[in-house]
Amino acid sequence: MPENWMLPRIFPIGGILFDFLFVLIAIPIEAYVLHNRLKFDKKTSIFYAISINLFSSVIGWFIFFVSEPMLPIDVKAELINYMFFNNFKSANTQTVIILTACIIFFATFLMKFLILRVLLVSLSEPVAKTDDEDEIQTQTFQRRSSRRSFSGIRFQSSNLVVTTLIANSLSYTAITIILLFRSK
Repeated sequence: MPENWMLPRIFPIGGILFDFLFVLIAIPIEAYVLHNRLKFDKKTSIFYAISINLFSSVIGWFIFFVSEPMLPIDVKAELINYMFFNNFKSANTQTVIILTACIIFFATFLMKFLILRVLLVSLSEPVAKTDDEDEIQTQTFQRRSSRRSFSGIRFQSSNLVVTTLIANSLSYTAITIILLFRSK
């Protein structure tokens, strides 16, 4: 371990608790959307919602802690001022926050989509093997419907994208409303 490694004297407990609150709000909203749009059962949709939110939160915090030392001093001061005192010193900060919020929204959407896609592929059950007769019939059927299967894959993928976008949008809307109540 490096010699200058120390635990911080001031711990941003408010930021950690608000992130925990945001995850607790996002999980049921996104589980509801996954249940209704993708027709998962409730247990599966809750599992996927918990997984994508926790993984994206961990990845987000990792990106934040990697990028924070590279920020300019004035941005660091604004960030610390907001985390501990819930206000900003500079008037220019609102523009930066709106731009950053848009980037975070789309980055989170992309992360959640990729995580959900990986979970769906990795947790799918293997297909059982068929007999020789069934295999011949399956091959002829596959030749006839090859065009339909490719369009089905595209439709399923676009349905997953739209569902993830709706779930992420609804959870971010709820979080934004809470942040607006917090600021007043």
